[in-house]
Amino acid sequence: MPLHRNLLIGGKEMPAASGWTTADINPWTGDPYATVAAAAPEDVRAAVDAADAAFAQWAALAPFARRKIFLDAADLMEQRGERAVELMGGEVGGTRGWALFNVRLAANMLREAAAVITAPRGDVLATQEPGGVSLAVREPLGVVAAFAPWNAPIILGTRAVAAALAAGNTVVVKASEDAPLACGLFVADVLRDAGLPDGVLNVITNDKADAAAIAETLIADPRVRAVNFTGSTGVGQIIGTLAARHLKPAVLELGGKNAVIVLEDADLDHAVNAAAFAAFMNSGQICMCADRILVHTSLIEEFTRRFTAKIADLPSGDPGLPATVIGPLVNEAAAQRVAALVTDAAKKGARVLTGGGAPEGALHPATVLTGLPENASLHHTEAFGPLVAIRSFADDDEAVALANDTAHGLSCGILTENATHGLTVARRIRTGIVHVNDQSVADEPQAPFGGFAASGYGRFGGRWGIEAFSNTRWITLSTEQAHYPF
Repeated sequence: MPLHRNLLIGGKEMPAASGWTTADINPWTGDPYATVAAAAPEDVRAAVDAADAAFAQWAALAPFARRKIFLDAADLMEQRGERAVELMGGEVGGTRGWALFNVRLAANMLREAAAVITAPRGDVLATQEPGGVSLAVREPLGVVAAFAPWNAPIILGTRAVAAALAAGNTVVVKASEDAPLACGLFVADVLRDAGLPDGVLNVITNDKADAAAIAETLIADPRVRAVNFTGSTGVGQIIGTLAARHLKPAVLELGGKNAVIVLEDADLDHAVNAAAFAAFMNSGQICMCADRILVHTSLIEEFTRRFTAKIADLPSGDPGLPATVIGPLVNEAAAQRVAALVTDAAKKGARVLTGGGAPEGALHPATVLTGLPENASLHHTEAFGPLVAIRSFADDDEAVALANDTAHGLSCGILTENATHGLTVARRIRTGIVHVNDQSVADEPQAPFGGFAASGYGRFGGRWGIEAFSNTRWITLSTEQAHYPF
Protein backbone atom coordinates (compact mmCIF):
# COMPACT_ATOMS: atom_id res chain seq x y z
CA MET A 1 0.00 0.00 0.00
CA PRO A 2 1.57 3.35 -1.03
CA LEU A 3 2.21 5.83 1.74
CA HIS A 4 0.19 9.07 1.79
CA ARG A 5 1.07 12.66 2.73
CA ASN A 6 -1.14 15.71 3.02
CA LEU A 7 -0.41 19.41 2.59
CA LEU A 8 1.54 21.19 5.31
CA ILE A 9 -0.18 24.48 6.15
CA GLY A 10 0.28 26.43 9.35
CA GLY A 11 2.17 23.56 10.95
CA LYS A 12 -0.69 21.14 10.39
CA GLU A 13 -0.97 18.33 7.89
CA MET A 14 -4.29 18.57 6.10
CA PRO A 15 -5.95 17.16 2.99
CA ALA A 16 -6.72 19.34 0.02
CA ALA A 17 -10.01 21.19 0.47
CA SER A 18 -11.44 19.18 -2.43
CA GLY A 19 -10.27 15.87 -0.95
CA TRP A 20 -8.41 15.11 -4.17
CA THR A 21 -5.12 13.19 -4.25
CA THR A 22 -2.58 12.37 -6.93
CA ALA A 23 -0.14 9.50 -7.46
CA ASP A 24 3.65 9.76 -7.07
CA ILE A 25 5.08 7.15 -9.49
CA ASN A 26 8.26 5.11 -9.02
CA PRO A 27 10.08 5.39 -12.39
CA TRP A 28 11.88 2.06 -11.99
CA THR A 29 8.81 -0.08 -11.24
CA GLY A 30 6.14 2.09 -12.84
CA ASP A 31 3.97 1.62 -9.73
CA PRO A 32 2.70 4.30 -7.34
CA TYR A 33 5.26 4.94 -4.63
CA ALA A 34 3.00 7.31 -2.73
CA THR A 35 -0.06 9.50 -2.99
CA VAL A 36 -0.20 13.15 -1.97
CA ALA A 37 -2.91 15.73 -1.54
CA ALA A 38 -3.75 17.50 -4.81
CA ALA A 39 -4.09 21.18 -3.94
CA ALA A 40 -6.30 23.70 -5.69
CA PRO A 41 -6.05 27.52 -5.67
CA GLU A 42 -8.03 27.73 -2.42
CA ASP A 43 -5.36 25.62 -0.71
CA VAL A 44 -2.67 27.95 -2.01
CA ARG A 45 -4.47 30.91 -0.49
CA ALA A 46 -4.71 29.07 2.83
CA ALA A 47 -0.95 28.44 2.74
CA VAL A 48 -0.24 32.12 2.05
CA ASP A 49 -2.63 33.03 4.90
CA ALA A 50 -0.53 30.90 7.25
CA ALA A 51 2.79 32.27 5.99
CA ASP A 52 1.59 35.86 6.24
CA ALA A 53 0.30 35.33 9.79
CA ALA A 54 3.64 33.82 10.88
CA PHE A 55 5.84 36.48 9.30
CA ALA A 56 6.01 39.17 11.97
CA GLN A 57 6.92 36.79 14.79
CA TRP A 58 9.50 34.91 12.71
CA ALA A 59 11.15 38.11 11.46
CA ALA A 60 11.38 39.36 15.05
CA LEU A 61 12.89 36.16 16.46
CA ALA A 62 16.34 36.70 17.95
CA PRO A 63 19.08 35.84 15.41
CA PHE A 64 20.75 33.30 17.69
CA ALA A 65 17.43 31.50 18.24
CA ARG A 66 16.84 31.39 14.50
CA ARG A 67 20.39 30.18 13.91
CA LYS A 68 19.98 27.30 16.36
CA ILE A 69 17.00 26.00 14.39
CA PHE A 70 19.10 25.80 11.23
CA LEU A 71 22.04 24.13 12.96
CA ASP A 72 19.76 21.55 14.59
CA ALA A 73 18.05 20.96 11.24
CA ALA A 74 21.43 20.29 9.59
CA ASP A 75 22.19 17.60 12.15
CA LEU A 76 18.74 16.04 11.73
CA MET A 77 19.15 16.08 7.95
CA GLU A 78 22.32 14.02 8.20
CA GLN A 79 20.73 11.60 10.65
CA ARG A 80 17.94 10.88 8.15
CA GLY A 81 20.16 9.80 5.30
CA GLU A 82 18.60 6.36 4.98
CA ARG A 83 15.14 7.88 4.73
CA ALA A 84 16.44 10.13 1.96
CA VAL A 85 17.82 7.10 0.10
CA GLU A 86 14.40 5.45 0.25
CA LEU A 87 12.52 8.55 -0.87
CA MET A 88 14.79 9.45 -3.77
CA GLY A 89 14.93 5.87 -4.99
CA GLY A 90 11.17 5.57 -4.86
CA GLU A 91 10.26 8.93 -6.34
CA VAL A 92 12.91 9.68 -8.98
CA GLY A 93 15.06 6.54 -9.30
CA GLY A 94 17.99 8.18 -7.52
CA THR A 95 20.93 5.97 -6.65
CA ARG A 96 22.08 5.54 -3.05
CA GLY A 97 25.25 7.57 -3.53
CA TRP A 98 23.36 10.43 -5.15
CA ALA A 99 20.80 10.49 -2.33
CA LEU A 100 23.45 10.58 0.38
CA PHE A 101 25.28 13.34 -1.50
CA ASN A 102 22.00 15.29 -1.53
CA VAL A 103 21.75 14.93 2.23
CA ARG A 104 25.33 16.05 2.90
CA LEU A 105 25.13 19.13 0.70
CA ALA A 106 21.66 20.07 1.96
CA ALA A 107 22.90 19.84 5.56
CA ASN A 108 25.76 22.19 4.71
CA MET A 109 23.32 24.57 3.02
CA LEU A 110 21.44 24.75 6.30
CA ARG A 111 24.70 25.42 8.17
CA GLU A 112 25.61 28.18 5.71
CA ALA A 113 22.13 29.66 6.18
CA ALA A 114 22.72 29.60 9.92
CA ALA A 115 26.03 31.43 9.47
CA VAL A 116 24.59 34.27 7.42
CA ILE A 117 21.83 34.89 9.98
CA THR A 118 24.36 36.56 12.27
CA ALA A 119 26.56 38.03 9.54
CA PRO A 120 26.59 41.83 8.96
CA ARG A 121 23.31 42.88 7.38
CA GLY A 122 23.96 46.40 6.03
CA ASP A 123 26.40 49.30 5.71
CA VAL A 124 27.20 52.61 7.35
CA LEU A 125 27.22 55.20 4.56
CA ALA A 126 29.04 58.47 4.19
CA THR A 127 26.78 61.49 4.61
CA GLN A 128 27.13 65.22 4.09
CA GLU A 129 24.82 66.11 6.97
CA PRO A 130 26.64 67.42 10.08
CA GLY A 131 26.27 64.95 12.96
CA GLY A 132 24.26 62.59 10.76
CA VAL A 133 24.34 58.82 10.56
CA SER A 134 23.33 57.15 7.29
CA LEU A 135 22.58 53.43 7.10
CA ALA A 136 21.76 50.89 4.37
CA VAL A 137 19.84 48.16 6.18
CA ARG A 138 18.64 44.83 4.79
CA GLU A 139 15.26 43.60 6.02
CA PRO A 140 13.06 40.60 5.14
CA LEU A 141 10.46 40.97 2.41
CA GLY A 142 7.55 38.94 3.76
CA VAL A 143 6.16 35.82 2.10
CA VAL A 144 8.36 34.14 -0.54
CA ALA A 145 6.99 31.73 -3.16
CA ALA A 146 9.43 28.87 -3.86
CA PHE A 147 9.30 26.24 -6.59
CA ALA A 148 11.39 23.14 -5.81
CA PRO A 149 12.40 20.68 -8.59
CA TRP A 150 12.73 16.90 -8.63
CA ASN A 151 16.19 16.17 -10.06
CA ALA A 152 18.28 16.90 -6.93
CA PRO A 153 15.24 17.04 -4.69
CA ILE A 154 16.78 17.37 -1.24
CA ILE A 155 19.55 19.76 -2.33
CA LEU A 156 17.25 21.95 -4.37
CA GLY A 157 14.30 21.65 -2.01
CA THR A 158 16.56 22.95 0.75
CA ARG A 159 18.04 25.66 -1.43
CA ALA A 160 14.55 26.85 -2.39
CA VAL A 161 13.76 27.75 1.22
CA ALA A 162 16.97 28.11 3.26
CA ALA A 163 18.15 31.61 2.34
CA ALA A 164 14.64 33.01 2.28
CA LEU A 165 13.94 31.68 5.77
CA ALA A 166 17.34 32.76 7.08
CA ALA A 167 16.65 36.31 5.90
CA GLY A 168 13.53 36.34 8.08
CA ASN A 169 10.90 35.61 5.45
CA THR A 170 8.20 32.97 5.56
CA VAL A 171 7.81 30.59 2.63
CA VAL A 172 5.21 28.71 0.64
CA VAL A 173 6.94 26.03 -1.41
CA LYS A 174 5.29 24.31 -4.34
CA ALA A 175 6.94 20.91 -4.51
CA SER A 176 7.61 19.18 -7.81
CA GLU A 177 4.91 16.75 -8.85
CA ASP A 178 7.64 14.16 -9.51
CA ALA A 179 9.22 14.34 -6.04
CA PRO A 180 6.75 15.97 -3.63
CA LEU A 181 8.02 14.02 -0.64
CA ALA A 182 11.78 14.50 -1.07
CA CYS A 183 11.88 18.09 -2.33
CA GLY A 184 9.07 19.44 -0.17
CA LEU A 185 7.75 17.49 2.78
CA PHE A 186 11.02 15.80 3.82
CA VAL A 187 12.80 19.16 4.00
CA ALA A 188 9.88 20.72 5.87
CA ASP A 189 9.74 17.80 8.33
CA VAL A 190 13.43 18.28 9.16
CA LEU A 191 13.01 21.99 9.81
CA ARG A 192 9.80 21.53 11.77
CA ASP A 193 11.38 18.89 13.98
CA ALA A 194 14.30 21.26 14.56
CA GLY A 195 11.90 23.83 15.99
CA LEU A 196 10.77 25.94 13.02
CA PRO A 197 7.55 27.65 14.17
CA ASP A 198 4.20 26.75 12.63
CA GLY A 199 3.38 28.58 9.42
CA VAL A 200 6.93 29.70 8.66
CA LEU A 201 7.30 27.00 5.98
CA ASN A 202 4.24 25.64 4.17
CA VAL A 203 4.22 22.93 1.51
CA ILE A 204 1.81 22.62 -1.40
CA THR A 205 1.58 19.43 -3.46
CA ASN A 206 -0.57 19.15 -6.57
CA ASP A 207 -1.52 17.15 -9.63
CA LYS A 208 0.41 17.98 -12.81
CA ALA A 209 -2.79 19.08 -14.52
CA ASP A 210 -3.22 21.84 -11.93
CA ALA A 211 0.39 23.10 -11.93
CA ALA A 212 -0.27 26.26 -13.97
CA ALA A 213 -3.24 27.32 -11.84
CA ILE A 214 -1.30 26.68 -8.62
CA ALA A 215 1.70 28.71 -9.82
CA GLU A 216 -0.38 31.62 -11.03
CA THR A 217 -2.42 31.78 -7.82
CA LEU A 218 0.71 31.69 -5.67
CA ILE A 219 2.67 34.34 -7.57
CA ALA A 220 -0.34 36.64 -8.01
CA ASP A 221 -1.19 36.77 -4.31
CA PRO A 222 -0.36 40.34 -3.20
CA ARG A 223 1.14 39.08 0.07
CA VAL A 224 3.84 37.16 -1.84
CA ARG A 225 6.80 39.52 -2.20
CA ALA A 226 9.40 37.45 -4.09
CA VAL A 227 9.71 34.26 -6.13
CA ASN A 228 12.40 31.65 -6.68
CA PHE A 229 12.30 28.84 -9.21
CA THR A 230 14.73 26.12 -10.24
CA GLY A 231 13.85 24.08 -13.31
CA SER A 232 13.68 24.11 -17.08
CA THR A 233 14.16 27.25 -19.12
CA GLY A 234 10.70 26.86 -20.70
CA VAL A 235 8.86 26.78 -17.38
CA GLY A 236 11.21 29.42 -15.96
CA GLN A 237 10.14 31.83 -18.69
CA ILE A 238 6.54 31.37 -17.57
CA ILE A 239 7.41 31.87 -13.89
CA GLY A 240 9.54 34.93 -14.69
CA THR A 241 6.76 36.43 -16.79
CA LEU A 242 4.22 35.92 -14.00
CA ALA A 243 6.56 37.50 -11.46
CA ALA A 244 7.25 40.48 -13.72
CA ARG A 245 3.55 40.97 -14.36
CA HIS A 246 3.06 41.44 -10.62
CA LEU A 247 6.29 43.46 -10.15
CA LYS A 248 7.91 40.84 -7.93
CA PRO A 249 11.64 40.08 -7.90
CA ALA A 250 12.59 36.56 -8.91
CA VAL A 251 15.61 34.28 -8.76
CA LEU A 252 15.53 31.86 -11.69
CA GLU A 253 18.02 28.99 -11.96
CA LEU A 254 17.27 27.35 -15.28
CA GLY A 255 18.71 24.89 -17.76
CA GLY A 256 22.23 24.64 -19.11
CA LYS A 257 23.97 23.59 -22.30
CA ASN A 258 27.27 23.08 -20.56
CA ALA A 259 30.65 22.23 -22.02
CA VAL A 260 33.73 20.52 -20.64
CA ILE A 261 36.82 21.73 -22.48
CA VAL A 262 39.87 19.45 -22.61
CA LEU A 263 42.87 21.62 -23.43
CA GLU A 264 46.03 20.22 -25.02
CA ASP A 265 47.86 20.37 -21.68
CA ALA A 266 45.26 18.28 -19.80
CA ASP A 267 46.05 15.03 -18.02
CA LEU A 268 44.18 12.51 -20.19
CA ASP A 269 43.26 10.04 -17.44
CA HIS A 270 41.88 12.83 -15.27
CA ALA A 271 40.05 14.35 -18.25
CA VAL A 272 38.29 11.09 -19.10
CA ASN A 273 37.14 10.53 -15.52
CA ALA A 274 36.08 14.14 -15.02
CA ALA A 275 34.13 14.29 -18.27
CA ALA A 276 32.38 11.00 -17.51
CA PHE A 277 31.24 12.35 -14.14
CA ALA A 278 30.12 15.64 -15.69
CA ALA A 279 28.03 13.97 -18.36
CA PHE A 280 26.54 11.00 -16.50
CA MET A 281 26.19 11.85 -12.81
CA ASN A 282 22.53 11.23 -11.87
CA SER A 283 22.05 9.91 -15.41
CA GLY A 284 22.74 13.40 -16.76
CA GLN A 285 19.79 14.93 -14.91
CA ILE A 286 21.60 17.87 -13.33
CA CYS A 287 21.43 21.42 -14.69
CA MET A 288 25.26 21.58 -14.65
CA CYS A 289 25.80 18.28 -16.50
CA ALA A 290 27.92 18.44 -19.64
CA ASP A 291 26.11 17.98 -22.93
CA ARG A 292 29.29 18.74 -24.87
CA ILE A 293 32.89 17.63 -24.49
CA LEU A 294 35.30 19.76 -26.51
CA VAL A 295 38.73 18.16 -26.97
CA HIS A 296 41.91 19.54 -28.48
CA THR A 297 42.78 17.88 -31.79
CA SER A 298 46.04 16.50 -30.38
CA LEU A 299 44.06 14.46 -27.81
CA ILE A 300 40.77 13.76 -29.56
CA GLU A 301 41.51 10.28 -30.88
CA GLU A 302 42.87 8.82 -27.64
CA PHE A 303 40.36 10.67 -25.46
CA THR A 304 37.43 9.42 -27.53
CA ARG A 305 38.67 5.83 -27.37
CA ARG A 306 39.16 5.83 -23.61
CA PHE A 307 36.02 7.82 -22.85
CA THR A 308 33.78 5.62 -24.99
CA ALA A 309 35.14 2.46 -23.39
CA LYS A 310 34.55 3.86 -19.91
CA ILE A 311 30.97 4.88 -20.65
CA ALA A 312 30.14 1.55 -22.27
CA ASP A 313 31.09 -0.18 -18.98
CA LEU A 314 29.03 2.01 -16.63
CA PRO A 315 26.66 -0.21 -14.59
CA SER A 316 23.02 0.58 -15.29
CA GLY A 317 19.62 -0.56 -14.07
CA ASP A 318 18.10 -0.87 -10.61
CA PRO A 319 18.87 2.31 -8.61
CA GLY A 320 18.67 0.26 -5.42
CA LEU A 321 21.85 -1.65 -6.29
CA PRO A 322 24.99 -0.01 -4.83
CA ALA A 323 27.02 -0.27 -8.04
CA THR A 324 24.43 1.38 -10.32
CA VAL A 325 25.58 4.57 -12.03
CA ILE A 326 22.95 4.93 -14.76
CA GLY A 327 19.52 4.56 -13.21
CA PRO A 328 16.11 5.30 -14.70
CA LEU A 329 15.18 8.80 -15.76
CA VAL A 330 12.39 10.54 -13.91
CA ASN A 331 9.74 8.89 -16.11
CA GLU A 332 9.28 7.04 -19.40
CA ALA A 333 8.50 10.25 -21.26
CA ALA A 334 11.92 11.63 -20.30
CA ALA A 335 13.64 8.50 -21.64
CA GLN A 336 11.67 8.73 -24.89
CA ARG A 337 12.65 12.39 -25.25
CA VAL A 338 16.36 11.52 -24.95
CA ALA A 339 15.93 8.66 -27.43
CA ALA A 340 14.31 11.05 -29.88
CA LEU A 341 17.30 13.39 -29.64
CA VAL A 342 19.65 10.49 -30.43
CA THR A 343 17.52 9.32 -33.37
CA ASP A 344 17.31 12.82 -34.81
CA ALA A 345 21.07 13.33 -34.48
CA ALA A 346 21.89 9.99 -36.12
CA LYS A 347 19.53 10.66 -39.03
CA LYS A 348 21.29 13.96 -39.64
CA GLY A 349 24.79 12.49 -39.66
CA ALA A 350 25.97 12.00 -36.07
CA ARG A 351 27.69 8.74 -35.17
CA VAL A 352 26.68 6.76 -32.09
CA LEU A 353 29.84 5.48 -30.39
CA THR A 354 28.04 3.66 -27.58
CA GLY A 355 24.48 3.46 -26.31
CA GLY A 356 21.49 4.58 -28.33
CA GLY A 357 18.55 2.37 -29.19
CA ALA A 358 15.13 2.20 -27.61
CA PRO A 359 14.88 2.79 -23.86
CA GLU A 360 13.52 0.14 -21.51
CA GLY A 361 10.74 1.93 -19.69
CA ALA A 362 12.42 4.93 -18.02
CA LEU A 363 15.94 3.49 -18.46
CA HIS A 364 17.97 4.97 -21.32
CA PRO A 365 21.51 3.69 -21.94
CA ALA A 366 24.49 5.99 -21.49
CA THR A 367 25.10 7.34 -24.98
CA VAL A 368 28.08 9.04 -26.64
CA LEU A 369 27.86 10.77 -30.03
CA THR A 370 30.40 12.33 -32.34
CA GLY A 371 30.01 14.37 -35.52
CA LEU A 372 26.89 16.15 -34.25
CA PRO A 373 25.64 18.46 -37.04
CA GLU A 374 24.36 21.94 -36.30
CA ASN A 375 20.90 21.13 -37.68
CA ALA A 376 20.38 18.38 -35.08
CA SER A 377 18.05 19.22 -32.20
CA LEU A 378 20.71 18.19 -29.68
CA HIS A 379 23.03 20.93 -30.98
CA HIS A 380 20.96 23.57 -29.13
CA THR A 381 18.63 21.54 -26.86
CA GLU A 382 19.61 20.55 -23.32
CA ALA A 383 19.91 16.75 -23.18
CA PHE A 384 19.06 16.40 -19.48
CA GLY A 385 19.73 12.70 -19.69
CA PRO A 386 22.58 10.21 -20.21
CA LEU A 387 23.70 11.68 -23.53
CA VAL A 388 26.80 13.62 -24.56
CA ALA A 389 28.47 14.69 -27.81
CA ILE A 390 32.26 14.92 -28.38
CA ARG A 391 33.81 17.47 -30.72
CA SER A 392 37.39 18.54 -31.46
CA PHE A 393 38.86 22.05 -31.60
CA ALA A 394 42.12 23.35 -33.00
CA ASP A 395 42.98 26.22 -30.64
CA ASP A 396 41.70 28.29 -27.73
CA ASP A 397 39.75 30.66 -29.95
CA GLU A 398 37.77 27.80 -31.46
CA ALA A 399 37.20 26.18 -28.06
CA VAL A 400 35.82 29.44 -26.65
CA ALA A 401 33.62 30.02 -29.69
CA LEU A 402 32.17 26.50 -29.45
CA ALA A 403 31.58 26.70 -25.71
CA ASN A 404 29.83 30.05 -26.06
CA ASP A 405 27.70 28.88 -29.00
CA THR A 406 24.55 28.48 -26.92
CA ALA A 407 21.72 30.59 -25.56
CA HIS A 408 22.49 29.22 -22.09
CA GLY A 409 25.19 30.37 -19.70
CA LEU A 410 25.29 28.21 -16.59
CA SER A 411 28.47 26.19 -16.04
CA CYS A 412 31.69 25.08 -17.72
CA GLY A 413 34.66 22.88 -16.88
CA ILE A 414 38.15 23.46 -18.27
CA LEU A 415 40.62 20.60 -17.92
CA THR A 416 44.30 21.55 -17.98
CA GLU A 417 47.45 21.09 -15.94
CA ASN A 418 48.40 24.73 -16.62
CA ALA A 419 46.45 26.97 -14.26
CA THR A 420 47.42 30.18 -16.06
CA HIS A 421 46.25 28.77 -19.38
CA GLY A 422 43.02 27.52 -17.82
CA LEU A 423 42.22 30.82 -16.13
CA THR A 424 42.91 32.72 -19.34
CA VAL A 425 40.35 30.59 -21.18
CA ALA A 426 37.92 30.72 -18.26
CA ARG A 427 37.74 34.52 -18.38
CA ARG A 428 36.44 34.26 -21.96
CA ILE A 429 33.63 31.78 -21.23
CA ARG A 430 30.16 33.32 -20.85
CA THR A 431 28.78 31.28 -17.95
CA GLY A 432 27.89 32.08 -14.36
CA ILE A 433 30.19 29.28 -13.15
CA VAL A 434 33.56 28.07 -14.47
CA HIS A 435 35.77 25.38 -12.91
CA VAL A 436 39.42 25.23 -13.99
CA ASN A 437 40.97 21.75 -13.95
CA ASP A 438 37.62 20.32 -12.92
CA GLN A 439 34.39 19.41 -14.62
CA SER A 440 31.11 21.36 -14.79
CA VAL A 441 29.12 19.81 -11.89
CA ALA A 442 29.87 21.39 -8.52
CA ASP A 443 27.97 23.24 -5.82
CA GLU A 444 29.14 24.81 -2.57
CA PRO A 445 26.61 26.56 -0.32
CA GLN A 446 28.76 29.63 0.38
CA ALA A 447 29.37 30.40 -3.32
CA PRO A 448 27.17 32.43 -5.69
CA PHE A 449 25.21 29.95 -7.79
CA GLY A 450 23.42 30.83 -11.02
CA GLY A 451 23.78 31.62 -14.70
CA PHE A 452 22.71 34.23 -17.18
CA ALA A 453 20.90 34.50 -20.52
CA ALA A 454 18.63 31.44 -20.94
CA SER A 455 20.10 29.93 -17.75
CA GLY A 456 18.28 32.52 -15.64
CA TYR A 457 19.20 35.37 -13.33
CA GLY A 458 19.80 36.07 -9.66
CA ARG A 459 22.02 34.08 -7.32
CA PHE A 460 21.56 31.52 -4.58
CA GLY A 461 24.26 30.86 -1.98
CA GLY A 462 25.91 32.67 0.92
CA ARG A 463 25.33 36.40 1.25
CA TRP A 464 24.00 36.51 -2.32
CA GLY A 465 21.02 34.42 -1.25
CA ILE A 466 20.29 36.75 1.65
CA GLU A 467 20.48 39.75 -0.68
CA ALA A 468 18.08 38.08 -3.12
CA PHE A 469 15.42 37.63 -0.43
CA SER A 470 15.71 40.88 1.49
CA ASN A 471 15.04 44.55 0.86
CA THR A 472 17.59 47.34 1.24
CA ARG A 473 16.34 50.41 3.12
CA TRP A 474 18.06 53.75 3.61
CA ILE A 475 17.71 55.02 7.19
CA THR A 476 19.22 58.24 8.54
CA LEU A 477 19.58 59.62 12.04
CA SER A 478 20.24 63.33 12.60
CA THR A 479 21.93 64.24 15.87
CA GLU A 480 21.70 67.95 15.11
CA GLN A 481 18.68 70.01 14.11
CA ALA A 482 18.77 70.97 10.44
CA HIS A 483 18.21 74.50 9.12
CA TYR A 484 15.70 74.92 6.30
CA PRO A 485 15.38 77.69 3.71
CA PHE A 486 11.78 78.53 4.70
